[in-house]
Amino acid sequence: MKRPGPLLTLLAGLLLAVFILTLDSTTGTRSASSTYEKPSSAKSPSVKPSPAATSPSPAPKRSAAPAGVYTGRTDDDSSAVAVSLRGGKAIAYFCDGHDIESWLKGDVKGAGAMLLTGADGARLNGALKGGGKLTGTADVGGGHYAFTLDRAKRPSGIYRANSQVAGARIVGGWIVLPGGRQVGIVTRDGKPAAAPAIDPETGAVTVDGQRLTARPVTP
Repeated sequence: MKRPGPLLTLLAGLLLAVFILTLDSTTGTRSASSTYEKPSSAKSPSVKPSPAATSPSPAPKRSAAPAGVYTGRTDDDSSAVAVSLRGGKAIAYFCDGHDIESWLKGDVKGAGAMLLTGADGARLNGALKGGGKLTGTADVGGGHYAFTLDRAKRPSGIYRANSQVAGARIVGGWIVLPGGRQVGIVTRDGKPAAAPAIDPETGAVTVDGQRLTARPVTP
C-alpha cells in the first residue's frame, strides 16, 4: 500500500484550515446576534401630575370706608359735629359755638366703625350706616351727646385756622353745615369765644382786624 503523497497531505491541511475559519466566523455572528437587543417599540405610560391640593379661598377683603365729610347737629340741637374720613383715618370736630369744643381723631375699622379720642378724655363713637349717614355719640366737656350726620358736599365741612394776631395765639374751628349755617369757636390764648363767619368758598375770615384763612381739615 502506498502512502499519500505530500500533495494530498497539503490539500487536507488546507481543507481543515478552511473548515476551522468557517466555524469561527459562524460562531462569532451567532454570538453577536444573541447579545443584540431590539429596541422596544412600546411607549412608557405617561404619568399625569397629581392635581394640586385645593387651598381654601382667601376671605374677601372688606372695603374701606369711603372718603368724605359728614356734618350735622346733635340730637338735642345744642352743638354741631363734623367727621372727615380718608384712608382709614378720621378726624372730628365737636363745637357748641360758645365755649365747648373738641378735636378728635383715630382709625376707622372695617367699613366704618370708629372710636376717636381728643384732649381731656373726649371720645366719639361712630359708625357709617346706609343712605350716607354716620351715627354715634360724643362725650365732650362732661356732656353726652347723640348725633346723626349726613354726608356733606363742599363747601360744607370742617375748617381750621391757626395764627398769631396782635401777639395772641389764635386757633379757630368751624363746621359749615348744609345750607350754609356755621358753628365755630375762636380761641385767643386759650380763651374760647364764638367765631366770626368764614367765606366757605375761600376760607377767608377776619379775626380782631386781621385777615386769616381757614382751611378744610382732612385726616
